[in-house]
Formats: sequence, structure tokens, C-alpha cells
Amino acid sequence: MKKAIIGKKVGMTQIFDETGKVIPVTVIEAGPCTVVQKKTAEKEGYASVQLGFSEVKENDLNKPELGHLKKAGVAPVKYLKEFRLEDTTSINVGDILKADVFAAGDKVDVTGISRGKGFAGVVKRHGAHIQKKSHGGGPVHRHAGSMGPIDPAHIFKGKIGAGHMGVDQVTVENLDVVKVDAEMNLIAVKGAIPGPKGGIVYIKNTVKNNRVKNTDTTISNNPQKASGRNPQKASARKA
Repeated sequence: MKKAIIGKKVGMTQIFDETGKVIPVTVIEAGPCTVVQKKTAEKEGYASVQLGFSEVKENDLNKPELGHLKKAGVAPVKYLKEFRLEDTTSINVGDILKADVFAAGDKVDVTGISRGKGFAGVVKRHGAHIQKKSHGGGPVHRHAGSMGPIDPAHIFKGKIGAGHMGVDQVTVENLDVVKVDAEMNLIAVKGAIPGPKGGIVYIKNTVKNNRVKNTDTTISNNPQKASGRNPQKASARKA
């Protein structure tokens, strides 16, 4: 069953595993999230649930938002996010989802808004090359240079250039859940996730297909060998 939750980025730290190896992790305050709306394949054409996170005062919401939440009979929340799930039969409006929906060892995708870096040039924003610093290059070493072709006499749409950098939606896929603290509603995810401290992130099961590694030493992983091309036939031949 697919799972999802809304959280807030707390920061980064490190955890030591059983062998003493250091694991860099990002701590996320995941939930509690309230189920605000539920959609089904029979009525809306697809199955999904809308989760709410971070309770606020009624005065902090406008009338459409407040009416939507009062219709569901839930407390006012600041953030709403819809997640498409395969099976929503066990989830109902008003249910509370906490960090324990995930467990250590799960693979997740984390989506957030990247940190804003202001106005940046082509070298920092797109990794463009700088010009040579010899033979009278002048004060244009980090400029974009000529980019308009002669024939169309204009710059094509999508050409790299200077501009606003950051504040983009970024998804980091296939991260490992290292530890889950159900009492504190904290999830420790291996590696870095997008956004600043205090930024809102969305966690859900990964879309990656993680294959189980071959632990049978009698079957080769080399596709040039018969056991690698057809392991079922090789195992049957061995039996």
C-alpha cells in the first residue's frame, strides 16, 4: 500500500548504525496530518486523499478555505496536499496520520521548494564556462556572450541566461528511512532534501523499482552466461 504524509524540515544531523558507521540524515517533523478529503475511483475517477498539516487560527484562513475545512469537520490547517494512493479503503475523513505510517527501511521520495539564491549569472545558474583571462578579456569574463544566431535574428526560447535562481519544486527520489520516532513525530531520512530549515516537504513511497539483489551464488549476474540469461532454467537444470 502506498503511503504519504506532510512534514516540516528540521535540519540535518548524523546517526551511527550498529557497526559504528556514520549516516548523514535529515530530520523531518512528519505530521500529525488530518485527512480532509477523500476521493474514490467510482465518483471522481481516481483514488486519493487530501491531507492537512499545521493547525492555525480561523482568522488566518480565507472563507473558501475555512468552508472547505468546516465541511469536512476538521480543525483549521495551513497546508493542504492531495496524494494519489492505490488503496484508500482504510482511510476516512477525519483520520489522523502520524510519522509511524513509515518504518525504518522504507524507500521514499521527498518533494520540497529549493532555497532561493536571488539573481544569479549564467556561470552560477547554469554552469557556463568563463572566458579566457588573457589578451585583453576585459570585465566580461563571466558574461554569457553572443547567443543570437544571424539567420533568425533572435534568441530562441529556453536559451540559458542570468535570472532568478532557486525557489523551484525539487523531488529527491529513492531515499532510505533510517529511523522513525512515533512519539515525537520525527522521521530521519538518509541524505539531504530540498528546502531551508522549517520548509514544508511532502513524503511518499518512491516511484523507483528497487529490485532485490541476487543472493544465490550459483546463479550468475553475467548475461553472457546461461544462468544469467535464464536463471529459472539454470536452477532447474541444477536440481
